[in-house]
Order: sequence, then structure tokens, then C-alpha cells
Amino acid sequence: MPWYLELVIVAFLLFGALVALIGSWGLAKLPDFYTRLHGPTKASTLGVGCTLIGSLLYFSHQQDGVSVQEALVTIFLFATAPVSAHMMGKAALRRRLKGIQGTRNMPDR
Repeated sequence: MPWYLELVIVAFLLFGALVALIGSWGLAKLPDFYTRLHGPTKASTLGVGCTLIGSLLYFSHQQDGVSVQEALVTIFLFATAPVSAHMMGKAALRRRLKGIQGTRNMPDR
């Protein structure tokens, strides 16, 4: 495997791991549902997405062809994660969950 391909794969894997770590920290530390929703959403799309792209590059090089499994999982993840986060946010607004002080555009009480 060429060194520049190894460098790209390592960059994707490290960036994905870093974003997943920051997203999980946000889930644990942020104060309300609306802000906590933001951390795991970004972690799943960017963190897991970068990890999957790094895996796709590695296994595509090893098998001398595109790794279909990783490509399909990546496409499915990028299509469904934002939609599910949007639906959870809408459900929280419908249930009128309280947000922290200073949050804009909260539903009327």
C-alpha cells in the first residue's frame, strides 16, 4: 500500500475518532435535550462517516475493487442520521420539552 494512501486512511480514522469522542462528550455534558441532540448527530454523521470512509479506502485497496458493504453503510448513514435527528427534535418541540434559558425559537408555553 502506498504511503500517501495510508496517510489519507489514518487521517480519516483519526478525525472520525476525534469527532465521535467530542460528540459523546457533548451528549454527556450539555444541559438540555435540544443541545444534547446536536452532539450525537454530528458524531454519527461525521465521526462514523469518516471512519467508514477510511475503512472503505482500506478494504477497497486490499480487495482491488470498491468495497460495496462500506459504501452502502456510509450512504445509508448519511441519508438517515439527519432525518432521525430532525424527527426527534420535532417530537421534543411537540411535547414542549423545556430548553435552557436563552434558547431561541422555543414553543410558546
